[in-house]
Amino acid sequence: MKYDVIVLGTGPGGYVTAIRASQLGLKVAVVERESLGGICLNWGCIPTKALLKSANVFDYINHAADYGIEVKEAKHDFGAVVKRSRTVAEGMSGGVKFLMKKNKIDVIMGTGKIAPGKKINVTDDKGATTEYSADHIIIATGARSRVLPNLPQDGKKIIGYREAMTLPKQPKKMVVVGSGAIGVEFAYFYNAMGTEVTVVEYMDRIVPVEDADVSKQLEKSFKKAGVKVMTSSEVTGVDTSGAGCVVTVKTKKGEEKIEADVVLSAVGVISNIENIGLEDVGIIVEKGKIQVNDFYQTNMPGYYAIGDCVPGQALAHVASAEGITCVEKIAGQSPEAIDYNNIPGCTYCMPEVASVGYTEQAAKDAGYEVKIGKFPFSASGKASASGHKEGFVKLVFDAKYGELLGGHMIGANVTEMIAEIVAIRKLETTGHEIIKTIHPHPTLSEAIMEAAAAAYDEVIHL
Repeated sequence: MKYDVIVLGTGPGGYVTAIRASQLGLKVAVVERESLGGICLNWGCIPTKALLKSANVFDYINHAADYGIEVKEAKHDFGAVVKRSRTVAEGMSGGVKFLMKKNKIDVIMGTGKIAPGKKINVTDDKGATTEYSADHIIIATGARSRVLPNLPQDGKKIIGYREAMTLPKQPKKMVVVGSGAIGVEFAYFYNAMGTEVTVVEYMDRIVPVEDADVSKQLEKSFKKAGVKVMTSSEVTGVDTSGAGCVVTVKTKKGEEKIEADVVLSAVGVISNIENIGLEDVGIIVEKGKIQVNDFYQTNMPGYYAIGDCVPGQALAHVASAEGITCVEKIAGQSPEAIDYNNIPGCTYCMPEVASVGYTEQAAKDAGYEVKIGKFPFSASGKASASGHKEGFVKLVFDAKYGELLGGHMIGANVTEMIAEIVAIRKLETTGHEIIKTIHPHPTLSEAIMEAAAAAYDEVIHL
C-alpha cells in the first residue's frame, strides 16, 4: 500500500493536514488508534466547551433576577450535562469521518509505528500488523495529561482532564492543581455547578503565561465567584486512603491540609512520542519534543512532525497551521514560515481570557519602549447591557514606531475578539490606524479601538 502522504494521528493537526494534502492532489492515508478527531474533538477543546456552555447557562439562570426574570428552584442534572458534552464530541468526530470520505482519504484504524524506508506498520485491534509506505510520513501524535510523581493519577480520586469530563458523580469538593487553561476552565465549570473548588498554583499568580494585569483580574473574579485561589503554593502529597482525599499544600506560611473528594491534576501535557518508532528511524528528540525545521522536516528525509509533539505552543490551531504549512511545502508551494509570536491563546473560563504577542513585561524585557492602552468593560455600553462588566482590553505598543506588540483581554466573549488583534499584528497596523478604524456601536469590539486611543491619550469614553 503506497501513498504520497501518510499522517500518523487524526487530531486537529493530523486530519487538517490530510485534507490539505488531498486538496493539493496527493494520495493520502491517516492512521488512528482511537477516534477520529483526536484529543481535541473527543476529549479536549470541543467537549470541554460544551461543559462550559452548560455551566454558563446555569450561571445565567441563577442570576436571572439581575435581568428582571424570575426563575424558581433552578436545578442541574450533572449526568445530563456530561451526556450533552459527549454527544457534541461524537457529532464532531462523525464530521471528521465525513470529511475523510469527502476528500478521498483512506482511514487506517490501528496503532501505527514508523519504520526505516518511509514505512508505517499498523497493528489493528486483533493484533494483525500491516505495512504501509509513503513518500512523506507526518507524525501528528499529540499529547496527553502530564503525570507528576507526587500526583500519581488513579483515574478516580486523582484525575486528569479526561476523567474530569466524565465523572459519574459531581464532587462536593475539588482541588485543581495548576492554573493554566485546563485548570481554570475546569475550576470555573465545577464551581458554577456548585462544587467547592480550590486552585493551587506553584507560580505567584494564576494563568502565569498571561499578562500580569489579566492574572490579577481573573483571580479577583474567581474569588468573587467563590473559588479559593492559592498561589506560590505546591501540592506535596495526596492521601487517598480514606473515603476522599487529604491534600497537603506547601505555602509561604507553612503547610496546609485540604480535604476534597477529587484532585484534578492540570499541570500541562506531555508529547505522545513513546513506542512510535522514532529510535528505529533515527529521528532526533530533545526535551521530549521531536526536532524539526521551519517546515516540520525532521533530521531524517521523508519524515515530518507537527503539533503537540514538536516545540511550540500546544494548541489545536497551531497544529492545524503547522500541518497546512508542512504539506504545502511538500507539494512544492512556497508557504510562509509560521510566526510563533502571533499565535492567539484563548481560555474559556468566565470571564474569558484571550491574548496574543508580547505581554507588557515581555516587551520591556525585549528592549522596547512601550505605550500601554487599557479600556475597562465597565465603561462599555454593550458590556453594561449584557450584564458582564468585568475585565478589560489592554494593548501594548512600540512607542517608537506605533507597532502593536501585544493584545490582552479578559471578559465575556473576548475569545471571539482576539482574531482582530492577530490580523492587526499580521498586517503591521499602527496604533493610529486602529483608532481611525471605525468600530460598530454598541459592541464589545469597540474596546479595542478605545484601548488604542487610550495609549495615545485620545480615549473618548474614559
